[in-house]
Amino acid sequence: MQGLRPILIGFALAVVLTVLPFGLVATRLLPRDMTLWLVGVAAVTQIMVHLRFFLGIRLGSGDRERNGALIFAFVLLFIMVGGTLWVMGNLNYRMM
Repeated sequence: MQGLRPILIGFALAVVLTVLPFGLVATRLLPRDMTLWLVGVAAVTQIMVHLRFFLGIRLGSGDRERNGALIFAFVLLFIMVGGTLWVMGNLNYRMM
């Protein structure tokens, strides 16, 4: 995957996946819960776009060590973000 074309495609996708959630939040077109879900989906999709188009990482059976490290990083990220949200939600509940 070389050349300028994949980078421009990745850039265009990244811009769309940034502007779309920003526009939804700024205009408040959808209910709050649906907006939060769409922002989350756009964030995960943007992570995949960055991995594929900018870092050149593909989730295939080609390199098991790289895929293992990537999965481990995702698990750690999930634990950190999930734990933070859990603690903050618990603190919010106890403070109210």
